[in-house]
Amino acid sequence: MGGKNPYLKQVEVELPDRAYTVRFVASGDGRGANDTVVTVEPAKLPYGRDGLPGSLLDIALAHGVSIDHACGGVLACSTCHVKVKQGGESCNEASDAENDMLDLAPGVTPSSRLACHTVPNGRCPEVVVEVPGWNRNLVREEHH
Repeated sequence: MGGKNPYLKQVEVELPDRAYTVRFVASGDGRGANDTVVTVEPAKLPYGRDGLPGSLLDIALAHGVSIDHACGGVLACSTCHVKVKQGGESCNEASDAENDMLDLAPGVTPSSRLACHTVPNGRCPEVVVEVPGWNRNLVREEHH
């Protein structure tokens, strides 16, 4: 899927102007061998078509990190729920629509965000994102 949700006001975000890293941590793994560390180069954004350009979902999918996203990243579900453990201050604020969708997600914490609408601006050198175990879809169809 992918694209924009025509029923929601589009969110304005600040894209990065400098490189930074995103560390994707599998829930319960800590900072270990299963982490995926991505260097985000602003000139290469967007990587794909799911989520806002430069979103955590866009970055994750482009680098082989599996984050479920049933709606294709258009803020119509809560399946891309992640927890921003570090660097959250460099991300856009959650919109009312995102917070409404988060109300439907399991295991919500103060660091919870929807990966499709969380866009770091690059002002933190590293953003650490926990991907909950129940979020990783191990059986997925190919993009068409």
